[in-house]
Amino acid sequence: MREPVDVRRQRILAAVQERGVARVRDLAAELQVSGVTIRRDIEELAQEGKLRRGHGVVSSPLSAQEAQQAAEGGVRDGDTVAVVVPERHSYLNEALHKARTVFDAAGVRVALHIAPPGPDAERPQVERALAEGACGVLLAPRWRSPDAEEADYAWLAALEVPAALMERRPPRGSALHALDSVCSDHWYGAQLAVEHLVRLGHRRLVFATRDDSPTARTLRAALSEIAEAHPLVEKWAWTLSSSRAGTDREPSDVADLTEVLREVEATGAVLHGDVEALMLVQQLAENGVRVPESCSVVAYDDVVAGLGTPPLTAVSPPKGAVGRLAAQLLLRRIEDAGKADAQPVQRVELLPRLIVRGSTRAIA
Repeated sequence: MREPVDVRRQRILAAVQERGVARVRDLAAELQVSGVTIRRDIEELAQEGKLRRGHGVVSSPLSAQEAQQAAEGGVRDGDTVAVVVPERHSYLNEALHKARTVFDAAGVRVALHIAPPGPDAERPQVERALAEGACGVLLAPRWRSPDAEEADYAWLAALEVPAALMERRPPRGSALHALDSVCSDHWYGAQLAVEHLVRLGHRRLVFATRDDSPTARTLRAALSEIAEAHPLVEKWAWTLSSSRAGTDREPSDVADLTEVLREVEATGAVLHGDVEALMLVQQLAENGVRVPESCSVVAYDDVVAGLGTPPLTAVSPPKGAVGRLAAQLLLRRIEDAGKADAQPVQRVELLPRLIVRGSTRAIA
């Protein structure tokens, strides 16, 4: 016999009250009803003020005090913001540290969520954070491929809390175009690297980059564009800097950097990221290519480039400033939530700088 609607909805309320937060799909399975039915029940209960909806979850309604605070808006001491970053995020460590200092100064607690490898990894972390009461989200999605990036646009644009992107720049006209974001200007960083080598007399260059993030793809496109248009660059080539950089490549797909340098007769190289750069410089030494005597090397990222032998000249994105400004934009967006005179959305780009060390030298 089919369960009456009011009985089913009472069971939904009892389950949510007992747990505090419940997944919609779990409720559907327990009540043995379809997804359409459970969502319709939740919609009705939410309109009656008996439930609070989230992304894939439901929770108990706001208390009277919480409802008053929500209506007032703004950041309150003890509020929580979620920071979602990919696993193995050493590049973002400095950005996270600076972002946390901003949140700490505002009396806001940070809940760090690490997204594991794989597609659609950030969404469950964001849903969990919202179910736990986060009032805003700061994200640096992995986005290993353009398709993975585009697949996240719709649900990110539909978030019910303020959000800001860190070191990510959605394309113009996308669903996330009007989302606050702070990013390094990697085109400018690529130009710094190429111009430094050209000024030292290098005319034949090799670029080795990763290809598993928006930064890597932007950097590859920028280096190619700049070298192709530069009147003093005679020849250039690109190769993958690491077998770990792609999702669909085996180690055999990565060309030997020594062979690429010799084929191009290159005397200069830009290597991304700097961990890969240190490893590639070691490989070059084993193959008789000395840095900087035989080849000048510029690393990109500058996380550990200065620890190499020799210390690597590097393009250093303003990682700390990116994190600090992204946190400030998110707090401002939370403060402005629901206000008619809210500040306009900002898409901020910060310029990297070049740090010259011992891995580059002028051609004699």
